[in-house]
Amino acid sequence: MAPVRYHEGKFPPPSLDWPRLIPLIGPASAAVARYDGTLAAIPNPDVLLSPLTTQEAVLSSRIEGTQATMGEVLEFEAGATPSSEERREDIQEILNYRQAMYKAESLLEKTPLSLRVIKEIHRELLSGVRGQSREPGEFRRVPNWIGPPGCPLEEARFVPIEAHKLPEALGTWERFAHENPHDRLVQLGLLHAEFEALHPFLDGNGRIGRMLVPLFLWQWGLIRRPMFYISDYMESHREAYYEALLAVSRDGDWTGWCRFFLEALRVQAEENLGKAQGILDLYEKMKGRLPQLTHSQFAIKAVDWIFQKPIFRASDFTSSAGIPSSTARRFLGLLRKEHILKEIWPRRGQKSAILAFPELLNLAEGKEIF
Repeated sequence: MAPVRYHEGKFPPPSLDWPRLIPLIGPASAAVARYDGTLAAIPNPDVLLSPLTTQEAVLSSRIEGTQATMGEVLEFEAGATPSSEERREDIQEILNYRQAMYKAESLLEKTPLSLRVIKEIHRELLSGVRGQSREPGEFRRVPNWIGPPGCPLEEARFVPIEAHKLPEALGTWERFAHENPHDRLVQLGLLHAEFEALHPFLDGNGRIGRMLVPLFLWQWGLIRRPMFYISDYMESHREAYYEALLAVSRDGDWTGWCRFFLEALRVQAEENLGKAQGILDLYEKMKGRLPQLTHSQFAIKAVDWIFQKPIFRASDFTSSAGIPSSTARRFLGLLRKEHILKEIWPRRGQKSAILAFPELLNLAEGKEIF
């Protein structure tokens, strides 16, 4: 079967079947707004939702083939040794994803979403990892195609736009990103699909395309922080995700893609809301419990620290939580005794034990992992 080829000259689509989209736009918009309302209630979302930010990096990278888990990433940051060199490389790619999102947020505070910003994010994403030889931060100047690893072009599933036509197509994409559309969520869906179809980089296109979702929602004021986690749905519906994207070029089915995307936004907004609310409830519970348990003025500082670093070395807590060391050691003893913290790596030689905050991690994963 011949590969599907890029839909040259057909973006943005001249028309969509709006009667098929309107029943999905309202629920998706409402779900995003409800999630944003929860973000507004969280006193420090960068701290409290940091496990969800890491989980998004894990899942988006997993779609591209990495296998590391959120727990492994956080354990690595706490000083644990990965099980293999391949796993170490997976973890570094995930950490780069998270760092690229931080970089994007910093850039977008000063300048609108643009091709220049996207190139900067891409450079951060591929810095020092397996894709670093594939021109980080530069749009491709050679052909590429999508299919099984090592397959020839004839056996590809999809062939993106020719490299010499890429600059003009990217210019069209950028102009459309700043138009006033019929609906912002539909506009975002079209931008995501077109970015994936153009496949402008030699590596990292899928991850950059998924990063664009929270960045776009944030830029246009639909959410107050660029913290929207779309990859869980895309990863769990991977074949349907790829098929809906493929149908755009193969069949001109922009409306079908937009329906898939709007449903993904609705489901993820509801799941994001549930997780964020669960984390906020847990935070309020711990703010009440730890002062009663410790009888210390430093209790809230300890709560904030373990929410930001739900897997950590005991020595890091003692030295950097801003709590007197003797008090910090007493806290750790109490928290372990009350089963709030769990030892996951024992003390080895000069290296102190690694502890986890299971209730928070299980909330972020959506299942019991600790």
